[in-house]
Amino acid sequence: MALIVQKYGGSSVADVERIKNVARRVADTKVQGNDLVVVVSAMAGETDRLLGLTAQISDTPDEREIDVIVATGEQISIGLLALAIHQLGHKARSFTGSQVKIQTDTVHT
Repeated sequence: MALIVQKYGGSSVADVERIKNVARRVADTKVQGNDLVVVVSAMAGETDRLLGLTAQISDTPDEREIDVIVATGEQISIGLLALAIHQLGHKARSFTGSQVKIQTDTVHT
């Protein structure tokens, strides 16, 4: 049994139908007997929308607050994907990066 990490960008989860497609791919991979970690970006355009809101409020926003705001886009995607996987009869649990203790640096490339 392999551990597979799947990463889906914003266009892959741009709308509900695409999220359901990702859920089917995840379920198919799991049915093949693999352990799975899925990483999901915010829905297409959501990060830009959130950054736009930030810019409307502050000319020089604090980087930590930007991170908190932008992370909400991913939180929506992971929750919706977990629900879509449940609808297919499979177990899924969403976690944020901080919940699983992922540590990053200030380099965003």
